[in-house]
Amino acid sequence: MTKTGLLFAGQGAQKLGMARDLYDNFDIVKATYDEASEILGYDLRQLIDHDADKLGETKYTQPAILTTSVAILRLLDAHHIAYDVVAGLSLGEYSALVASGSLPFADAVKLIAKRGQYMAEAAPTGSGKMVAVMNTAADVIETACQQASFNSKGIVSPANYNTPGQIVIGGEVAAVDAAVELLTAAGVKRMIPLKVSGPFHTALLKPASEKLAVELETVAFKPFEKPLISNTTAQVMAFDDIKALLTRQVMEPVKFYDSVETMISMAVTDFIEIGSGKILSGFVKKIDKTVSITHVEDVTTFTQLSK
Repeated sequence: MTKTGLLFAGQGAQKLGMARDLYDNFDIVKATYDEASEILGYDLRQLIDHDADKLGETKYTQPAILTTSVAILRLLDAHHIAYDVVAGLSLGEYSALVASGSLPFADAVKLIAKRGQYMAEAAPTGSGKMVAVMNTAADVIETACQQASFNSKGIVSPANYNTPGQIVIGGEVAAVDAAVELLTAAGVKRMIPLKVSGPFHTALLKPASEKLAVELETVAFKPFEKPLISNTTAQVMAFDDIKALLTRQVMEPVKFYDSVETMISMAVTDFIEIGSGKILSGFVKKIDKTVSITHVEDVTTFTQLSK
């Protein structure tokens, strides 16, 4: 029997006005934004529609993407669109936790507001950099990062294993530059600096990880209703491991392509990307061309899915 997997977008997917037409047309979507705004103490919908600068700041980006994703998830649930397995990219793991039944939305909003704040404090804008390395074997990239760390005495490591042909490295500027030099010398042709606010999923986020661990102790997670694939292990997350894995996730690499492979091994043949844009859809097509992938981000794409 074939299964459907949900994939939730992460930070970087945000855009001004995202899901506005869904907000205007569906009460359940509007109610989700209203609920988040009440918890956060500011008008989230207003921020998403009109404040590009704030929308690009980690502490605002994270609640904005989480709320948009859960609003779309609730719309799918209300229209009885079924799914079997869930996962998310980085921040998207928290939307996946809501979808799995393990984390109530109100708790997720509070947790994400803190996570975004801790991450911004640990890695202020401009404190590091991230570079996507294209079409290069993982072991070549890992070796270059280790060598660059040793040479520059700085932090650089793989941060996102997005697809076999796209691995993102991140860390301190000098160390990342040293790794790029080594990779260039090794014959790597394409490397793309990313516009991100900080070098996430690296050891530079250790202070955020430690603060998040304290915050996670205040959250009452529930047993999973649907399996969730962990960013950190690329395996089904066990209930007893939730807090430990979320603590590690902030400063350890995201194993996205292994996570998708795990879902495929669980008989997932149809994927639905939830959230703004089609970043994950592009990744899935590069990971396995035999599976189907659709996305929902507005009235048009929702209508196509719900036909």
